[in-house]
Amino acid sequence: MKRFFSIATLVLCTLFLGTLSAQSLLTPEQLAKRERKKNLTVKEWNTDSKTKTRWMDRLKVYDDQGRCVEEIEYATYGQKWRITSTYDDITGKVIEEVEYNDRNRPVRIKKYEWNADGTKAKQYNYLPNGKLYSVKVYEYIFSEK
Repeated sequence: MKRFFSIATLVLCTLFLGTLSAQSLLTPEQLAKRERKKNLTVKEWNTDSKTKTRWMDRLKVYDDQGRCVEEIEYATYGQKWRITSTYDDITGKVIEEVEYNDRNRPVRIKKYEWNADGTKAKQYNYLPNGKLYSVKVYEYIFSEK
């Protein structure tokens, strides 16, 4: 039990330090871009060349920290799909995405784990009922040329 506690403590310390380094991975350009997107809503419109009918193609909503929290794709008949994103308050990384269908019903839930260096470690894919159906593991291989 004592050994487990010390390993758990080590893991928590490593995650905390990784969190601090992950926040410093943002470049000044990325921070400036995020600053411009605070509380922003972007609407993309399409126009049919023959009938001149106009419809919204896509909608993106950003939160008060400049992170995309909702994205909706539209067709002429209405919503095709919608994705909502939830972020970790400490790291600023996305921790959950919920994908909705054209009837605004959840079809897939993705939850993410991140490495200490800010790269994606795992993606857990869940059905709307909460049942895990797949796990995607990310492997990063750098080669020297």
